Amino acid sequence: MAEDLEDYTIIKEGEAEILMNVKNQVFYNKTQVNNRDLSIAVLRTFVSKRKEEHEAMLSKRTKSAGKASGKDASEPAVEEESNGSALDNEKSNGESEVHKEISQDEPCSISEEPMKSSEGNHRGELKPLKVLEALSASGLRSLRYAREVEGIGKVVALDNDKASVEACQKNIKFNGSVAISKVESHLADARVYMLTHPKEFDMVDLDPYGSPSVFLDSAVQSVVDGGMLMCTATDMAVLCGGNGEVCYSKYGSYPLRGKYCHEMALRILLASIESHANCYKRYIVPILSVQMNFYVRVFVRVYTSASAMKNTPLKLSYVYQCVGCDSYHLQPLGRTVSKDSSVRYLPGFGPVVPQECSDCGKKYNMGGPIWSAPIHDQDWVTSILKSVKSMKERYPAYDRISAVLTTISEELPDVPLFLSLHNLCGTLKCTSPSAVIFRSAVINAGYRISGTHVSPLGLKSDAPMDVIWDIMRCWVKNHPVKAQAPDQPGSVILAKEPVLQANFARAVASLSKAQAKKVARFLPNPERHWGPKLRAGRQITSKHISLLGQEAVNEHLNHENSEEPEPKRPKTDDASDPTSSS
Repeated sequence: MAEDLEDYTIIKEGEAEILMNVKNQVFYNKTQVNNRDLSIAVLRTFVSKRKEEHEAMLSKRTKSAGKASGKDASEPAVEEESNGSALDNEKSNGESEVHKEISQDEPCSISEEPMKSSEGNHRGELKPLKVLEALSASGLRSLRYAREVEGIGKVVALDNDKASVEACQKNIKFNGSVAISKVESHLADARVYMLTHPKEFDMVDLDPYGSPSVFLDSAVQSVVDGGMLMCTATDMAVLCGGNGEVCYSKYGSYPLRGKYCHEMALRILLASIESHANCYKRYIVPILSVQMNFYVRVFVRVYTSASAMKNTPLKLSYVYQCVGCDSYHLQPLGRTVSKDSSVRYLPGFGPVVPQECSDCGKKYNMGGPIWSAPIHDQDWVTSILKSVKSMKERYPAYDRISAVLTTISEELPDVPLFLSLHNLCGTLKCTSPSAVIFRSAVINAGYRISGTHVSPLGLKSDAPMDVIWDIMRCWVKNHPVKAQAPDQPGSVILAKEPVLQANFARAVASLSKAQAKKVARFLPNPERHWGPKLRAGRQITSKHISLLGQEAVNEHLNHENSEEPEPKRPKTDDASDPTSSS
């Protein structure tokens, strides 16, 4: 064992410890500590919320049972005796129909397993959480879930790489009795495993190296009603418009390369998950959606309801982005018309924009569809942030996740995408007003405005674009700019007189609570070269300095050089032999 440990490094994160082979045989990403900490915080809140929902359901069931028993007691005894068997049959049939109707058409707030347990023992005991990590690698995430989150009964860690499963099983034993009793590792294709275990897991975690698109269809089927799906996408070049056609093939949506592209990536991922869920009469409710470092991460709850699924087109929109200025407009996919007690679902009215931009006269690019409904549940965000602050010593990345959650808690929940103040000024070629002055002008005009966790320069507002440009026109009148060519977007915008006379007086709400208290919201990376590391199995060479840093590369190369050279020389000779196998 002592000889084996020489080839391993012990990595401690939270309450879990893992053995990592120095040859990079199994993938481990130090940067994802933020991801894992945030997931644990959400999972802890999910456990408490699930318990509250279960207790509310039991209370409601008790009240309805009391009313039913009172009604039965008031009936004549003779009639009860003569029709006893018929009433029992009718009652049992009625109950089964009610449960069937709820499972198909009503959004159930707890999993199916607790429902079964409550029917079985009449006490309504809530079963511990059953968690699936579809792509476990070293198993660090699963081990942290098992050791740090109370209320978890079982964690299933999957991987289709034999070396990863062996490493995960070794790490489970290395973490002691709690890990051994709760965590189990399997060599399996995650897609097949999830398809063969429908509606079995209270929480499913997808964190692939790249796109999660191939796992979404099976993932939405394996979550219980009211359960949670956590999903990460690291293919940001695709989601942010670098390869629009690839994004459409993977996610069914076309991205735009605006300043808001990272938030659009979040909304494309949510729209894709909803699309897969709809195939099975299911729909999602976003709890928290985060863009952090080099990836996006969404936390959604999955419900089954054929009637609620009809609302999906109301949550989706196309985006028209002007190629000349920063103006963008949303085109909803659907609308509803209410008549008496019925609701009709109809296509959305359009188009919302003319052929040419009404502000600068240029053409529009069209992207989407994207999720245009809220991407956060502010009640959940508040609860998660409160929980994180109450046990800050248990989160290695406390500073980063608390900063992100603080910023999210102050975002306008019902405003999709955002504007960049510097981009607006770049279009007009003018000096930029401070964020406080611009926010004050928007507030004084009678509209709302907030920041966004995606960008420190981003501003969310429900003010229409003509109001935004009027404010900028008034700003330029006080801060003149050099003359531009008449066909430039900035010249066309400034040629119009402002309809709204902006008031730049300092507004009380121009600073958020976090800003007023000087709470950090955007933190620098904790170290240089902070980003995704090499995929498992790849050899580290001097070419990887830009990814890993000079020190990490030198340390690895020195470790290789310190080993005995004799066993390596035959490998080099074999490699030059054309008859040797690779």
